[in-house]
Amino acid sequence: MDPSERERLEAAGWRSATVEGFLGLSPDETALVEMKLSLGSLLRQIRTSAHLSQGVLARRIGSSQSRVAKMEAADASVTLDLIVRALLSAGASRQAIAEAVSAQN
Repeated sequence: MDPSERERLEAAGWRSATVEGFLGLSPDETALVEMKLSLGSLLRQIRTSAHLSQGVLARRIGSSQSRVAKMEAADASVTLDLIVRALLSAGASRQAIAEAVSAQN
């Protein structure tokens, strides 16, 4: 967030906090959430670049369209191995997956 925007909101009575602090996440839990977000975003990017619908990708991996939507949204119920399998099925390279995971703070 822009520092001037933060100051304006805090002057109006709003408080700011980190997601970790708000949710009470450990550093490991935070890293996992960030990985899922990064991989979900990559999945959407690769899938749309390949002109694949969520339904087509779902059939490729033996899943459902709603599950692919959950993968792209980094839903907590989706496992990393399923996201990686979907990425590979959509055409992502191992290098692209590794870069998405290593791009974390």
